[in-house]
Amino acid sequence: MKRYLLLALRGIAMGAADVIPGVSGGTIAFITGIYEELLRSIKSIDFKAVSLIFKGKFADFWKQINGNFLISVFSGILISVFSLAKLMQYLLEYHPIPLWSFFMGLVGASAIYVLREITKWKLSHVVALIAGAIIAAYICLVSPSQTTEAYWFIFLSGVIGICAMILPGISGSFILLLLGKYEFIINAVSTFNIPVLIVFAIGAFVGIISFSHFLTWLLKKFYESTICVLAGFMIGSLVKVWPWKKVLDATAGIDRPILPGQYETITGNDSQLLAAIIFLIIGASIVFVVEFIAKSMQK
Repeated sequence: MKRYLLLALRGIAMGAADVIPGVSGGTIAFITGIYEELLRSIKSIDFKAVSLIFKGKFADFWKQINGNFLISVFSGILISVFSLAKLMQYLLEYHPIPLWSFFMGLVGASAIYVLREITKWKLSHVVALIAGAIIAAYICLVSPSQTTEAYWFIFLSGVIGICAMILPGISGSFILLLLGKYEFIINAVSTFNIPVLIVFAIGAFVGIISFSHFLTWLLKKFYESTICVLAGFMIGSLVKVWPWKKVLDATAGIDRPILPGQYETITGNDSQLLAAIIFLIIGASIVFVVEFIAKSMQK
């Protein structure tokens, strides 16, 4: 029981990280020493394991997928996500500039953290990094901040977003930001929008089962190039988390990043520049503290 409670606490830490763009639940799993077992357990949910259910061998199925471990970790994650969702919703509505600045510090520092995995730079790495940044920035600029709320897109968001959980350094919330679904999903969690949560959860389940093998293969065969592309995505996505924006079309959710001075002129509101700088530094510091703890635990 003590082991399962400790696993649940680690899950709570992972859930808290996954709610915040820039901090990865995979990183927390790595720091707390459960990353490899988590990846192994997820990968074990395959056709062979599922066939045990149809044969009525439920105990064998539970043992095959390391069920006690998974249920402990994911229970902790769910507790954390549902606990923090209302706080995130409140901050997004009443304190958006400090919050987005905090996110910006997290994402920017995470990109630096990820790039430190590259031991020897090559031209292909630079090309992958620049390509990732350009693609992400383009997506952020041409796509609306609020995408369709159709169930097929919610399902797709779950499929793609959950994959970040098994990638140290890449946040699931960051992926939802790119897809324009972060605020929507946070709102769905805080208001217990059951249909949306069920569709998203199904997508997440399909995604983590389908892509866990592919992502581990990709990282094994093309580790440094993959890391560069992911870091590029994070750098390019800073356009998305820029705190000051000019709304071009409120109905379609289209906006553009502007300077703090322009924001004051257009909206008549205080740019909160000092608060933005402070929260940006706090966000960046958290990532480097997490990295320091990870290295200390490795040693």
